[in-house]
Amino acid sequence: MPCASPKAFKTLKMTTSINTPTLAAWEVAMIDSFVRAAALIGLPRSIGEIYGCLYCSREPLSFDEIADRLEISRGSVSGGLKTLRQLGAIKLQYVAGSRKDHFVPELSMESLVRGFIKDQFSPHLDSSAHRLDAIETQLSEEPDAALREHGLQRLNTLRSWRRRAEKLLPLVLAVLGGGRALFSKGDSAASDSPWPI
Repeated sequence: MPCASPKAFKTLKMTTSINTPTLAAWEVAMIDSFVRAAALIGLPRSIGEIYGCLYCSREPLSFDEIADRLEISRGSVSGGLKTLRQLGAIKLQYVAGSRKDHFVPELSMESLVRGFIKDQFSPHLDSSAHRLDAIETQLSEEPDAALREHGLQRLNTLRSWRRRAEKLLPLVLAVLGGGRALFSKGDSAASDSPWPI
């Protein structure tokens, strides 16, 4: 697990507060792992921070509790929670006696990857077909025959990559489903690690 540098988490609450729980050193280090994982797939830092905060918490957390623990803006918390819900990475949890929404993390790697593919990857893959068609139209207007031929070769390679990606997605999801069954026979704790840390 990567070590968290003090500078990387200068915004996270590390001092004792009367009303707000302090983040322990292990929580800061673990949140850092999710921040790094979020960056790898092009998501904002706040997404990793919010998911990591919920992941570390023993109890469901409300909007205000997340903002207080991480000391990030309410706008970042609002946007982060919205994105995480769209990805299926967090869920609402009923808390008796409270009128506020409370959140818990999704712990299934399969569900997390499915959510990311559905919300981020699949729309990009679908729209890429139209972009490639537009490129072909632009290439048809290229006056230099040699350059046009070169561009068409590159375009055909991109289309080949796209077709392979379409075929790969079902395989990835199938492997994740099989991996969950495999973990259940071996190290069950491994299946509780939803992101690469």
